[in-house]
Amino acid sequence: GVVGLALVLLLVGLFSNASTFMAGGGAPAAHVPSNAALLINPNGVLVEEAEPADPFEAALQQAYGSEEPAQIEVGEVARAIRHAATDDRIKGIVLDLTYLYIPEISASKAHYLATALEEFKKTGKKIYSIGDSYSQEQYLLASRADEIYLHDKGSVVFVGYAAYDGYVKSFLEKILVTPHVFRVGTFKAAVEPFLRDDMSPEAKEANLAFLGSMWTAYKASVEKARGLEAGSIDRYSNDFNSVLRESAGDLAKAALKSGLVDKLANRIEQKKAMVAAFGETDDDIGYTNVELSAYLAHIGAEKDGKAPNVAIVTAAGTIVDGEAAPGVAAGGDTVAANLKTALEDENVKAVVLRIDSPGGSAFASEIIRDGVLELKAAGKPVVVSMGSLAASGGYWIASPGDEIWASPTTVTGSIGIFAFFPTFERAAEHWGINVDGVGTTALSSIYAAGVGPLEENVADIFQQSVEAGYRDFLGVVAEGRKLDAAYVDSVGQGRVWIGEQAVGLKLVDNLGDIDEAVAAAARRANLEEYDRVEIRETVSPFEMWFGTAAARAMALAGVERDDARETTSVVRKVIGAVEKKARFFNEFNDPGAIYARCVTCGG
Repeated sequence: GVVGLALVLLLVGLFSNASTFMAGGGAPAAHVPSNAALLINPNGVLVEEAEPADPFEAALQQAYGSEEPAQIEVGEVARAIRHAATDDRIKGIVLDLTYLYIPEISASKAHYLATALEEFKKTGKKIYSIGDSYSQEQYLLASRADEIYLHDKGSVVFVGYAAYDGYVKSFLEKILVTPHVFRVGTFKAAVEPFLRDDMSPEAKEANLAFLGSMWTAYKASVEKARGLEAGSIDRYSNDFNSVLRESAGDLAKAALKSGLVDKLANRIEQKKAMVAAFGETDDDIGYTNVELSAYLAHIGAEKDGKAPNVAIVTAAGTIVDGEAAPGVAAGGDTVAANLKTALEDENVKAVVLRIDSPGGSAFASEIIRDGVLELKAAGKPVVVSMGSLAASGGYWIASPGDEIWASPTTVTGSIGIFAFFPTFERAAEHWGINVDGVGTTALSSIYAAGVGPLEENVADIFQQSVEAGYRDFLGVVAEGRKLDAAYVDSVGQGRVWIGEQAVGLKLVDNLGDIDEAVAAAARRANLEEYDRVEIRETVSPFEMWFGTAAARAMALAGVERDDARETTSVVRKVIGAVEKKARFFNEFNDPGAIYARCVTCGG
């Protein structure tokens, strides 16, 4: 059958590729033609740290000529842009952002890439943007182009930033579920959906403040890039009905008339324009270019030379107890182990802790913080670089840093603690289910909690633990930032801030990106020359070779792609679907059920 054939082909492929592997070779390097465009056409979601690729799956996509949505590391895209700026073979950049998804909460990542594109333009090389339509986040990048092409049936629509949630207090009452919420902080809105049927005035105030600041930064950035008058984006978005009416309901013409794009053209016309700019390919079917993924493979990873190292350790995703793979969550033990590696490596002279997290487990946050303190005690500077998010537990682990850097639109703060525990005793009683038993202590009733009620003495323990956790949080921040705990409380209470606000509140030291944070760490270590290295989980050369060899053999033999994938695991897709649905709930794994997490921030 297919499985047996696949195994035979796998062995053939492995042996046929063995000599290449032994000789130190790998996948053939991409060819970069002269006067080519760097085609930035990522397919997936923009993230801080991507999950390690399955070598077999990646090789299947390459061998079978198709690509499924993936995680796109913002740092890798920026690295390609910077390398292309000094690459004589690269004449310019073409942005085709059709399949790039940038979550709204990841605004700082888009701003970071926009800055890289601006630096590229200073070399005199041109940037073109092509597309059928542009989302708000895609347009932030497209606005840096010298020429923006939009399909004549396409659109550019700005919806701004928003925070909406479903509020289930009445629903829980109808299904007889009792929510037990324990929290500290006027603005800790993470649990409001269980307690209210609407957003509280305090939450509206806090959310509108940070969302409004993000929107102001977006408008200013786009208007400057496009040379538009101040207020142009506000008019386009807030009075879009009138703007559209002025163009007889034509979305594309409305964007052109408003100065958001330069030319309306269908796909064929767009391709012809790129052929005119970069020349035609040898097969006469397109313009001369090298795609982003191929270009990154060609230039290779950043190399660790002989100079001392500034190491980057990343905590991306929800902070969970135990271990977690990169791109999935920030496992407390995993991040702490990476910090330990940096501590024990004599060539590492300074560390940048890169944080892109809404927080999570308070216990795991403290495990990571211990690792930071151990580095500092050993005399190795630790500079914190905040990504799009460093809120709640994300701020907990940031606070002991020697310096904290954030982007103007980083979402941070949310200094607060909560615990949540639902019980179903009313539903159980309604359906004739009763809980009874005996216990040896006053706390034994906790065994019945869930189907049974949460007794007052147990609830009081939860509340005391949350209050103690909040005092600990205030103490951690006060100690790390050298502030009075009462002041930390005044800017805490679970309230969310963005980077530019956080500087004035003394929660952040400087505004800047990860590159500036790395330079700051090098200065603190008195390094004039240094190599920038990342400490993270990687795929071994053997794993990459094994996957590539197997996929090529199956493709050449005509094995269907779905059959090839199924050969590696019959239940892979089933497991993946279940894991995706369960992941959110699995992230709540703090051993004490105490969380420092900003759910409002998108976490």
